[in-house]
Amino acid sequence: MSAVLEVASVGKAFRTYRSELQRVATWFGIPSRPAEEHWALRDVSFAIGRGESVALVGQNGAGKSTLLKLITGTLQPTRGRVAVAGRISAILELGLGFNAEFTGRQNVLHAAGLMGYPQEQILDAMPGIESFAEIGDYFDQPVRTYSSGMQMRVAFSVATAFRPDILIVDEALSVGDAYFQHKSFRRIREFRDQGTTLLIVSHDSSAVQAICDRAILLDAGAVLKDGAPDDVMDYYNALIAERENASVTVQKHESGREQVISGTREAVVESISLVNQRGEPVEFIDVGERVELRITVRCNADIERLVLGYMIKDRLGQPVYGTNTFYTEQSESALGSGERVHYRIAFNANLGVGSYSVSTALVSTETHLVNNYEWRELALTFTVANLSHPTFVGSAWVPPLIEVKR
Repeated sequence: MSAVLEVASVGKAFRTYRSELQRVATWFGIPSRPAEEHWALRDVSFAIGRGESVALVGQNGAGKSTLLKLITGTLQPTRGRVAVAGRISAILELGLGFNAEFTGRQNVLHAAGLMGYPQEQILDAMPGIESFAEIGDYFDQPVRTYSSGMQMRVAFSVATAFRPDILIVDEALSVGDAYFQHKSFRRIREFRDQGTTLLIVSHDSSAVQAICDRAILLDAGAVLKDGAPDDVMDYYNALIAERENASVTVQKHESGREQVISGTREAVVESISLVNQRGEPVEFIDVGERVELRITVRCNADIERLVLGYMIKDRLGQPVYGTNTFYTEQSESALGSGERVHYRIAFNANLGVGSYSVSTALVSTETHLVNNYEWRELALTFTVANLSHPTFVGSAWVPPLIEVKR
């Protein structure tokens, strides 16, 4: 697979000088020591192949926006190089630099012109852009009258009016309404299927795992992890949950995936199993079968309050169902070191055919962002087979009552 984008040992420093004369001197290669220097990126390297779909993830301040600006040429690297083969279309900021006094139509002409398309080609594409945006008469009204969602509709429509070699979509897409988000992701998938290389910045693990072949995690301006989307997102979630005295470990799971475990270990999952109605541990179950998840938690320290959460995920790592004992009003209080808590969670496995995993979280409230005692991905895996029901497709068993009349 030939690379259409290569980032090689890239670093970007933002510098403040004591005077404008010192700054100008640097333009001519005259050394001048800056008063302040902040490195937003350090030694970032990766390559993206033609037709590959890659997610760029990381917390705010990780360097994602700076990296995208280097890739699109808005900024130049302080060190290293960025090589791009082909035409890039990018949605980095809401509105693509739209002029608030211009109409949507006028801004489309301007924005597409800056992207390098001739006016005749833009005019030919205009009806499709207007139709995709679906903002009605507002298309010929000043952009200052638009909501942020309407700006996003026009921005995305013009950015994707012509299929680029590389499409970059930043988090800006999240401001759109649910209908337009679905419509946008459908177009993104179509571009991907036609061979466009995708680079998507998102905190939405479901979107990342559904669209992308790979994910790159940036942290403090450096590449922390580069690999399968589910492994990277698991590690990213653990990183977010990490707190003082907490740690993140990664080990190879028997399924072949990477298992991420994080937390202070003040409480840990000592054992977990899935059992059938006879109380027998099972790895394979029937669609709709009544099963029970049994979890034993051991406290390694005195804990004021303990909440158990669990999440069932499909083979791509996307959430299928999850809850916790905070929401069910079954939190445990005043636990001593060495004490154990046993949980029995019964449910009907109304799931589609496929493999699933269970992740667990031990926390003190409804979120892992307060006290993360333990966050364990791939705590358990199991497989669902259709042994006794009519054939169906999908991830959920929702048996219908179909009435047919002639």
